[in-house]
Amino acid sequence: MDYTYLHYRIAVTLLHGVGPKKARHLVASLENCSEIFTLKPSDLHQKTGFSKRFIAKMERQEALNTAKGIASFLEKHGIRVIFFTDDDYPSRLTECPDAPLILYQKGKSCLNYSRWVSVVGTRNATPYGKAICRDLIASFQGKNIVVVSGLALGIDSYVHHYCLEFDVPTIAVLGHGLDRIYPYKNRELAKNILNNGSLITEFPPNTLPDRENFPKRNRIVAGLCDATIVVESNVKGGSLITADIANGYNRDVFAYPGNVFQTSSKGCNDLIRSDKAHLITSGKEFLDLMNWNSNKVTEVTPPPKTYHDLSPVQQQIAQAIGSESIHIDDLAEKTHLNLSALNIELFDLLMSGTLNELPGKRFSLA
Repeated sequence: MDYTYLHYRIAVTLLHGVGPKKARHLVASLENCSEIFTLKPSDLHQKTGFSKRFIAKMERQEALNTAKGIASFLEKHGIRVIFFTDDDYPSRLTECPDAPLILYQKGKSCLNYSRWVSVVGTRNATPYGKAICRDLIASFQGKNIVVVSGLALGIDSYVHHYCLEFDVPTIAVLGHGLDRIYPYKNRELAKNILNNGSLITEFPPNTLPDRENFPKRNRIVAGLCDATIVVESNVKGGSLITADIANGYNRDVFAYPGNVFQTSSKGCNDLIRSDKAHLITSGKEFLDLMNWNSNKVTEVTPPPKTYHDLSPVQQQIAQAIGSESIHIDDLAEKTHLNLSALNIELFDLLMSGTLNELPGKRFSLA
């Protein structure tokens, strides 16, 4: 039976007992994905280090057969496959240790946008939460921002709806295969999203919207983005899981405060009180804090400065920052310092009053 490279890629994700970590090891140990399925068990053992017993339990042929059926469905319905080794695999997801091996995408590609934010919240949204969503998404218009959410009822639905109204690209991350839409009530909304964004999932067709899939979905929602905004949330729920994952990925988290007597605001208030989220009260505040208020990137070359009281390394950091704020990752790249060494120097500069620390892991000269 003839198999294509697509069949092999899909099949990697279907191997019995092989999660993302082991799958990455397999792919890294071999010349290409096809060898996982074409090599003899003894050769695969020699190249990967996996035991022959484990290799026998992978059910390689069964995975290939299933993958071929999936590939036919994808081709018929115009669904794109993005493998974790592809150049167009979302760059922010590559930074996440538990990122999916594969993404199934239907709709327009939004990967050329430079700013990504997830907006999440309770299924039991109040008029207050709905109004926040409208104000927030309206402020994103024309700012080169992609908005990610989970297509759930409540806040997620309002987020996608207002993205369509204000022509802001939006991505819905699903907890099931692309052969269905859950909840069923959002079928028309999902169809409309395809006009200015896309539907994305790591789950192959015929995957049901089972409860255990949604925390997995939430890690993609958080991992795709520079920041996560929680609009309304109870003390428990998927949006708090997403916020927790985003914090774990070292991404920025923001939350709107709410009525202390309102159940749907308790989760947001707790995030703010426990310093797990920055407090915001408008879209403009969020854009200011992220330095996203312009839809253009202006290159400014600051005049060289000398800081006589600083060490040579600290002078290098100060000159790299210049007259504007800078993200810590960009600063590390400019100074050629690893993050550990850079953080030590930044701490000294903050303590001496030379630097200001801004939300969004940005720094500016005092």
